[in-house]
Amino acid sequence: MTKLFISDLQGKEEIESIFLVKIFNTMEGKDGKKYFNIILTDASGELESRLWQYSAEVEKNVTKGSFVRVKGKLNFYQGRKQFILSQLEKISQDEVNLDDFVMKAGENPEVMYKRLLNIVDNLTDVYIRDLLRNIITDGEIARRLKTWQAGKTIHHAYQSGLLEHILSCTELALVLSKHYKVNDNYVVAGCILHDLCKIYELTDGVNVEYTEEGKLVGHLVKGLELVDRFSYKIKNFPHYLKMHLKHILLSHHGHYEYGSPKIPQTSEAYLVHLIDLMDSKMGTFDLIKKTDSSTGNWSGFVKHLDRIVYKSDLPFYPEYVPDFTEERSAPAPTPAPHSVKKTQGSEPKTNLSKMLDGFKVDK
Repeated sequence: MTKLFISDLQGKEEIESIFLVKIFNTMEGKDGKKYFNIILTDASGELESRLWQYSAEVEKNVTKGSFVRVKGKLNFYQGRKQFILSQLEKISQDEVNLDDFVMKAGENPEVMYKRLLNIVDNLTDVYIRDLLRNIITDGEIARRLKTWQAGKTIHHAYQSGLLEHILSCTELALVLSKHYKVNDNYVVAGCILHDLCKIYELTDGVNVEYTEEGKLVGHLVKGLELVDRFSYKIKNFPHYLKMHLKHILLSHHGHYEYGSPKIPQTSEAYLVHLIDLMDSKMGTFDLIKKTDSSTGNWSGFVKHLDRIVYKSDLPFYPEYVPDFTEERSAPAPTPAPHSVKKTQGSEPKTNLSKMLDGFKVDK
């Protein structure tokens, strides 16, 4: 069976393909009958689906993370694609190519990793430079950094998304630190370390979940542990430098209500928070534009953004639009009555022309 990707599916067509189950819920309709509400996914996006025929066997065997072979028809409901299933069968992971179901960052992770290392090597604070290099060149940390997602579902939630987010923030740090005349060593360190411990907070693979450590401890506290663990290996590592690095990590969520133990109290800490916020939100917009199943220019309502998102490119004019206003508004020239003449080869005269010939015009 040829794999059909969600982003290529068009409405009103019969579909048979293999997908990954992202959400699987048994629902009950107004008539009391049970049905299945399913979100199917692959490397190109997600697809809202319904299986109206309840089956105890399907309910028992299919769960979140299952691979399924499905058959049905793609329709539109309230402007969104909706897959109405007629058949659903669970299959083994051995029957699929996992690359078809894993969304990936747009750039090669090895290339992104080298760019990040180059930024670290050019820092001017020797302690921060050595600390960051020791951390991101650690074998296990480097391996995870190159493949982990930055989030479970919201921003940079795809393979190597964490590295993409960290690199993007770090490159912004260089530009904005110079613009606002703050210490770029601290801002770069904050941008690299603020989410790095999501490699311990989240699992990897096609079905990303929070780990026990992620649920009980979280990436903010793990970040402090990481700074302690690697700074102890550097002789005479300054206490106050480490304290300010920890403050940046503890405050990067920006607000107490967002789970931040501290709010930013240095310019460098506040800039890290703003960079992280900006990049995560822009990453979310990008992901919505790539994966939303609504037709037309607008996405469906995005709850965590509290808005709908315009998905198409904005109008762009590399050249001036020709000005036809003057040509359209100018009336066509009308010949004066005395100038109407019959010439050889001209069109036959109209009744109005004949009438005008009967008038003598005084000059």
